[in-house]
Amino acid sequence: MSRYCAIIKWQRQSDDKFIDNKYSRAHVWEFDGGEIVQASSSPHVVPLPHSIEANVDPEEAFIASISSCHMLFFLSIAAKKRFVIENYTDYATGIMQLDKDKKISMTDVTLKPRIVFSGEKQPTKEQTDKIHHQAHEQCFIANSVKTKIHIE
Repeated sequence: MSRYCAIIKWQRQSDDKFIDNKYSRAHVWEFDGGEIVQASSSPHVVPLPHSIEANVDPEEAFIASISSCHMLFFLSIAAKKRFVIENYTDYATGIMQLDKDKKISMTDVTLKPRIVFSGEKQPTKEQTDKIHHQAHEQCFIANSVKTKIHIE
């Protein structure tokens, strides 16, 4: 068993009444390695100026978490198969809508990784697809959510 922690901090601004629901949703995420991420609600959920568009919102972090987990397993599997990867860029997107239980949720995430291999040993499309399938099957985050995850 492994345990992971994050500290999420929010502080009411002195000029925010709070009870009028017109308060800043800006907050920070602190991680055990020392990284601090400026976070906020999504402007799609809480309109500006109460959200901070430049900050990371939970929905973006959710998508990034799935993409990052998939990528890390993909890299590991490719390395074991002796394929050299120069870079990996994923243009991940998510769709938030009513689910089958009539709750708003992230129903679909699409990963669109673009991978540049180098060296003499180049994978076929079938080999790359198989590595993606294995990465998806092993991804802890994908195994933890009910969201449909597509890889293009």
